[in-house]
Amino acid sequence: MDFMTLEPVTFPDNLVKLRHEVREFLRNEIESGRIESHSDQWLAGWDPQFSRRLANQGWIGMALPSEYGGSSASPLARFVVIEELLAAGAPVAAHWIADRQSGPSIMKFGSEEQRQAFLPRIARGECFFAIGMSEPDTGSDLASVRTKGTRVDGGWVLNGTKVWTSGAHKADAMIALVRTEPLGQDRHAGLTQVIVELPDPNIQVRPIRLLTGEHHFNEVVLENVFVPDSRVLGEPGSGWKQVTSELGMERSGPERILSTFPLLVTALRAMAASGTAIDQVGLGRLIARLWALRQLSIAVAGKLELGEDPAIAAAVVKDLGTQFEGMLIDVVRTLVDVEPDPGSAEPLPRMLAEAVLHSPGFTLRGGTNEILRGLVAKALGDGA
Repeated sequence: MDFMTLEPVTFPDNLVKLRHEVREFLRNEIESGRIESHSDQWLAGWDPQFSRRLANQGWIGMALPSEYGGSSASPLARFVVIEELLAAGAPVAAHWIADRQSGPSIMKFGSEEQRQAFLPRIARGECFFAIGMSEPDTGSDLASVRTKGTRVDGGWVLNGTKVWTSGAHKADAMIALVRTEPLGQDRHAGLTQVIVELPDPNIQVRPIRLLTGEHHFNEVVLENVFVPDSRVLGEPGSGWKQVTSELGMERSGPERILSTFPLLVTALRAMAASGTAIDQVGLGRLIARLWALRQLSIAVAGKLELGEDPAIAAAVVKDLGTQFEGMLIDVVRTLVDVEPDPGSAEPLPRMLAEAVLHSPGFTLRGGTNEILRGLVAKALGDGA
């Protein structure tokens, strides 16, 4: 687990300059009233217009080659941009999945036709994706996928159900993991990824609402959905290798640490304005943990930049990061004497309510913490 012993990262001057450019852009967006800071905006902040304004700055599809509309930037450059977006509580949900993993997966495993069809649109903030991995009654055990792909002339017919598919009711496409060969002794064999374009008359998208009543998650039921061969991602049967590569991108980013960070910023500003004394020890412990987790997340971004597969390191980041997000809420509640109120016109009680009501999902989405700990334990036992 050498990623845990890396020296603190020092960003080069060009990325420091980029960070200040993003901050200035966000400051203008907030002061003009075009966006408003909220907690957990990479799930809840669906704003296609904001996504397109980001795309106009060249800040979507940054890791994609320029010939497909990207800016051929490094994973660390993208890290800088998304860290600032998350810290500001900006509404990034619309493009988040496409930018974070669907686009890079298509770039890595897709055909030239698929790259041309999707990547420029992703980079322009015009094409949004959902993830079709999890299924009912299977939790985080992706190897138990039961959605079936049956070979037909010219493609595949899909039948099954996906669950916890964020944004599927608004997305333009979903990369689904399906079983295209009978289940055998090797549960990881016979799985295939396919690009399912949405909406589709044979697909039902049913809302799974949060405690707030908000609609972000979905159950997606596929009934005899035809997917042409041109929409198979990679080779049939190679889905497990591809999806584990994708999970490294999904689980390791700063979104696993910073979902509730805008709440902390808002609380500290409110305390400073009112002259309230701050628990320096409690706050210091929180910031120290945040800084350590940030270093781990940056280390994974560095491994991705080198073309490595940091799946186990990403699992550690996700597990510890989502625990931290919940801890941050508890610390804020000890710092300020404010009751959560989702309908408040004041930002602090509103953001506290958002964070509290979203928090049950932190340790579930992207793989439950219990499953992730099993992955890490197995890797340690195997000598990884």
